[in-house]
Amino acid sequence: MKLWQKNTSVAEEIEKFTVGKDPEFDLQLAAFDVLGSLAHTRMLESIGLLEKEELDELQRELKVIYASVQEGSFAIEPGVEDVHSQVELELTRRVGDAGKKIHSGRSRNDQVLLDLKLFFRHQLQQTVEQVQLLFQTLLEQSEKHKDKLLPGYTHLQVAMPSSFGLWFGAYAESLVDDVTMLHAAYKIADKNPLGSAAGYGSSFPLNRQMTTDLLGFEALNYNVVYAQMGRGKTERVVSVAIASVAATLARMSMDLCLYMSQNFGFVTLPDNLTTGSSIMPHKKNPDVFEIMRGKCNRLQALPTEVSMLLTNLPSGYHRELQLLKEAVFPAFTELENCLGMMTYMVQHLQVRDNIMDEEKYKYAFSVDAVNAEVLNGVPFRNAYKKVGESIEAGTFTVPESVTHTHEGSIGNLCNEQIRQLMQKQVEAFHFERAGNALQELVKE
Repeated sequence: MKLWQKNTSVAEEIEKFTVGKDPEFDLQLAAFDVLGSLAHTRMLESIGLLEKEELDELQRELKVIYASVQEGSFAIEPGVEDVHSQVELELTRRVGDAGKKIHSGRSRNDQVLLDLKLFFRHQLQQTVEQVQLLFQTLLEQSEKHKDKLLPGYTHLQVAMPSSFGLWFGAYAESLVDDVTMLHAAYKIADKNPLGSAAGYGSSFPLNRQMTTDLLGFEALNYNVVYAQMGRGKTERVVSVAIASVAATLARMSMDLCLYMSQNFGFVTLPDNLTTGSSIMPHKKNPDVFEIMRGKCNRLQALPTEVSMLLTNLPSGYHRELQLLKEAVFPAFTELENCLGMMTYMVQHLQVRDNIMDEEKYKYAFSVDAVNAEVLNGVPFRNAYKKVGESIEAGTFTVPESVTHTHEGSIGNLCNEQIRQLMQKQVEAFHFERAGNALQELVKE
């Protein structure tokens, strides 16, 4: 059953090639397709295209279908092309001709666009919630280990003193910027395309603001041509936001692989969170971080994949746009799994004490020695030369203490300020607007 089918049939080979994996990914859109129809049918009744009795029947049965999606019993039957066709077929079986009316004033183009926007909005909220859990864990570890020094590196050479407080806090603040990227993607997804139909509007007097309000969108995609052009653009921005979070996780994974190696030895994990070697009994391999690094590096390639699918497409709908689902949908699951695993691993990370007491790290304090001279009135360049000569002569003495007190330094982490930045970013999403609207739609 196809929404567009008339009196001709498509060759089996053509159908198999063009439909591809769409039914598999459409199952993830089922709840959102029903939500869209709940709003659309209420709008159709408001402009006289449905009778009140028909609306009541449709609303009741749509909520039954929605419940079946939520409990996992909804399925797309063999021979049914997509989720839109399945929902309409079920409604027609249940309520007759009223089910055949629900497609008035819309096309599969704006129907799938709506489903995607609702899906992305939902998935982005879940991602933000996972990021918040990791963020909180990182700040807790930053406070817990704030007095433990470790070497800071430039060019992978020992440079200056750092601390675990700084290191954990750095990745927490990185996540704040990642949430800013997720917010940009959410803002673009949070616009209603319904009513753009095939990309050129409708001759029906649609009330597009009504469906916007019912579905809890912030605004409309006003121009109907742009609404269709937004398919692909939304995915591209979403993919960039996913890649941003993935880049933070990949870099942190790389740090942890280094820090766990015997040559560094800054951190370790309980034995049951590492793997071993088939011939080397001493091995404790950081496989989780290596796999995470690989997964997140692959996620960073996602924007390129999306961009290549969109290359040289003119305005209007094109069938290859459905391939975007295959690229973007699994990326959310992959990223959320990595976020959850990183949170778990960081909670169990064991941090070494007194790392900087080792002789090989003493020159990391050379800048502190230079600065101490400057504070005593020596011009900086003269102080630099003096300390450099003591290093060359082998007479350099490590300062008794590290006194970094400015904002964001070892002695002044500014974790509370970083926490406030994250809170401000999360509040800007206004998740409650969408959540309340959708709850109202499915309310009995």
